[in-house]
Parts: sequence; C-alpha cells; structure tokens
Amino acid sequence: MRIRHLSAALLVAAGVAVAPAAPAQADVTICDQYGSTTIQGRYVVQNNRWGTSATQCIYVTSTGFRITQQQGSAPTNGAPLSYPSVFLGCHYGNCSPGSTLPMQVSRIRSATSSINYRYVGGTYNASYDIWLDPTPKTNGVNQMEIMIWFNRQGSIQPIGSVVGTTTIGGRSWQVWRGSNGANNVISYVAPSPITSWSFSVLDFINDVRARGAITTSWYLTSIQAGFEPWNGGVGLAVDNFSASVSS
Repeated sequence: MRIRHLSAALLVAAGVAVAPAAPAQADVTICDQYGSTTIQGRYVVQNNRWGTSATQCIYVTSTGFRITQQQGSAPTNGAPLSYPSVFLGCHYGNCSPGSTLPMQVSRIRSATSSINYRYVGGTYNASYDIWLDPTPKTNGVNQMEIMIWFNRQGSIQPIGSVVGTTTIGGRSWQVWRGSNGANNVISYVAPSPITSWSFSVLDFINDVRARGAITTSWYLTSIQAGFEPWNGGVGLAVDNFSASVSS
C-alpha cells in the first residue's frame, strides 16, 4: 500500500492555515487542534490533529507527552489522523526557544538525540522526523523529510517503495524512498520496535546525502519525535526527548 505521507503534506497545509495556539506550560492537557506548548524552555510539544475533526488530547510533561484521548479512526490505506510530537527547531513558523536551527549541513559538527517511547495497542507508527530544505526555511513545507520508524503497528507502511537495507548507528534498517507530492521522503524502518535510543541524527543526514537526495548546502530545519495514529493510541507516550545541534 502507498500510504502515510499525505500526512506530511496535509500537516503542512493545516499548519499554514491555522496558527499555533499560544504557548502554555508543561503538566497541562492540550486538546486544541493545533495547540502547542514549550517544555524545558527548549522544545515545543504540539497536538497537531490535522487529519480529523475527532477529539485528540495530549498531556504534556516536562520531558515529553502522552496521548490521553483519541476518538478518530482512519483507513489504513490513507493518511493518519495526526502527528502529536515534540520538536527542536522550526515547524511552520513555530520555533523552539533559543534554537540554532535552521543550520546549514556543512556547518553541523554534531547533531545528537535521545528518545524514550512507550507503546500500546492500536494502529500507528512511532516516527522520528528530520526536516531539511535548500533554504533556511522556518515556514511552509520543506523539500526533504527523513523518517525513522521506531515502531510500526498494523497494516501501514511508509510512502514510496523499498530501495534496500542499511546499517546506521549499529542497527539495521529497511529503507523506503518516495514523494508525497509536496516533498521527498526517505524512511528508515526498524525490523522490531525500539523503545529507547541515543543516536546521531547526523548519521541519518549523511546517509541521505550519500544517496544524492541533499547536499551539504542544505539546511536542517527541525528534529521531531511523535506518533501518527490511524486508530487507538491512548497511552502512547514520548517519556523523554532531547536533541542538540552544534556547529
């Protein structure tokens, strides 16, 4: 099936159409469609319920978030309901406090991240998004999306088709490549669920560069971690998220 990154394209369109809600604080529940808040004075957590009018709520902590309500359902041969997530950088004009992003790839000395996911039943992916663009863009769609699928539950798959396998960060990945019509997507799918990992974001960027999809003149604009649910998902959580990019 060709599914999924209608999600990125529609998320983009939705993000442009509706401005993010005013920042709140951690340890709050967000049910607004595009509600967001900052945590640690460094990251943004967003509800980002772009694909449904059904209720979705997230409870935000000082280190991540948890889905507490999810009343929507979407066919698995189409786009997901949402992308509740936490990010560093800029997402459609909403930039995390004090972020060094966008940053030109040639200037990046180190880009690291650590993530702890909590999984439950339902149909969803646990996806880690890395966005890049030829310009230092802070709004609108970026031209390159790298997706790391830490977990896949149900009959869903990345956009495009399988182009091979690779090893990054000491782990094996199935690699998918395609386009959603708005941007190119390269996805790295884990053969089994990963719940916790500290890794180099730059390793994935370099692999995409080696595939000829970007050059070092491109800009890293954001690093995001969350879930794309098609149905269910109450209890899914990013318990801890951190990311750092230095030049």
